Amino acid sequence: MTKLEYLPETPSQTAGPYVHIGLIPHQAGFDIFEKPFGNILAARNTQGERIRIEGRVLDGLGSPCKDILLEIWQANAAGRYNHPADGQTDKPIDPGFRGWGRAGTEFDTGLYRFDTIKPGPVTGRRGHKPMAPHVNIWLAARGINIGLATRMYFDDEAALNEEDPVLRMIEPAIRRQTLAARRENRDGGVVYVFDIRLQGENETVFFDV
Repeated sequence: MTKLEYLPETPSQTAGPYVHIGLIPHQAGFDIFEKPFGNILAARNTQGERIRIEGRVLDGLGSPCKDILLEIWQANAAGRYNHPADGQTDKPIDPGFRGWGRAGTEFDTGLYRFDTIKPGPVTGRRGHKPMAPHVNIWLAARGINIGLATRMYFDDEAALNEEDPVLRMIEPAIRRQTLAARRENRDGGVVYVFDIRLQGENETVFFDV
């Protein structure tokens, strides 16, 4: 038996209490990064339909959590990620779209927001059937030992959602609706509303990644 087998497990630690200062300092009133990561993903030259994603993160009692960090990453309007690991060479890369953003829930309202574009369908690995347009989401906060991963789909893509291989793995099927964002038209723009429920009735589906 080696010496390493006697070592105890390292204690786990939740994010915080300095998660805002270190990761989204502008929300905490600090300007410490030369190129801060923010919640605006779409630049002037980004191709695709411009949308806003907004919602709240709710606890088991339905109350909004006001100290949550959210990160999203997504494909561009053609359905390709701006990453060398994406092998969809038949689809163009949009140089004006990074495809990644970070935001926090607002301290007063509990709302989070991302200004981005609607992604296109992504071809599955090894030639599998296409996945419906979606946005990958990761959450961290005080009290959460391990970051939570989920996806946001679009309720106006019913036909593609029905065939999505990831959604089809979720049983019972009624739980799939926890991953669907509601489309609204406001002030000449498109908003998709996506509330994330950490616990309780209609708890959002989270993925083990």
